[in-house]
Amino acid sequence: MSNTLHPKRDWQQELIHAVTDPDELCRLLELNPQKLQTAAGKTLANFPLKVPRGFIARMQKGNPADPLLRQVFPFSAEDQKRQHYTADPLREKNVNPVSGLLHKYQGRVLLTLTGVCAINCRFCFRRHFPYAENNPSQLEWEKIFAYIKKDTSIQEVILSGGDPLLSNDRVLSALTERLSTIPQVKRLRIHSRIPIVLPERINEAFVAWISSLKQTPVLVTHCNHPQEINETVREAMQLLKQAGVTLLNQAVLLKGINDAVETQVALSEALFSAGIQPYYLHLFDKVQGAAHFDLELARAKKLYRQLSHHLPGYLLPKLARETVGEGAKTLFGT
Repeated sequence: MSNTLHPKRDWQQELIHAVTDPDELCRLLELNPQKLQTAAGKTLANFPLKVPRGFIARMQKGNPADPLLRQVFPFSAEDQKRQHYTADPLREKNVNPVSGLLHKYQGRVLLTLTGVCAINCRFCFRRHFPYAENNPSQLEWEKIFAYIKKDTSIQEVILSGGDPLLSNDRVLSALTERLSTIPQVKRLRIHSRIPIVLPERINEAFVAWISSLKQTPVLVTHCNHPQEINETVREAMQLLKQAGVTLLNQAVLLKGINDAVETQVALSEALFSAGIQPYYLHLFDKVQGAAHFDLELARAKKLYRQLSHHLPGYLLPKLARETVGEGAKTLFGT
């Protein structure tokens, strides 16, 4: 493939031309691949490199420590097996009563629409998730709708994955039409990294779909560093705001990427200026292959206390950890 970034395309074209070769990514960023210690072939085969060129364009050329590059580049540290880090850190198999549905918390269920993402974040807690076993057949989709309809406490359906916005508009429309026949479902929440890494997905057709929902739409973006937000992202967020979508963000606290007070302050400010409300700052889930991103709890709490002195309350995300078996996230105050 060419070693130059392609001009702006529609979102399907951006996906087709995403970079999947570590050597090509190094050429684009004018880096020496021999100095970056790429992960071994088995790791890459199980969890390959994938990053859209529009996201690469926000990286700093010649900087091997670029915070966006470090989120996606498969460094050799991933090959190291670490004690207390597992393939299923949240034990999601225990809350997976129907293929494609996770029921962790009271009043809401999560649907894994796809196992595919537009970008493979190396710290992803679902990097080992058995998506093939959770790809619902037509019959299983009927079971999902029946499950939701039977439990009248379920007022919110969360679309996740993979990345749910890689489903096309026809699939999303069919899903929400079925959900609209279940009267207790009041909200549709979408968790997606795509509005940040592939903002071209937020096009007229998508906005028309989300504007037509009978459920109240909430979109939770996944943005970890202020450098991820550019003018294209801001334009996409403006379209969603105009469509009446509530925009929230959850970030993951990552060692060497966003574990500085000034970075977190800049992230909250950049999000808010783009129309996105800071929501959660997640502590790292201990997934095997990504231990090098983990930040000690004492350091995380100290950073959060400092952050609370630099931001007004409405810009301070909640520091949280998902704890296996608990009925809610564990929150850490200042």
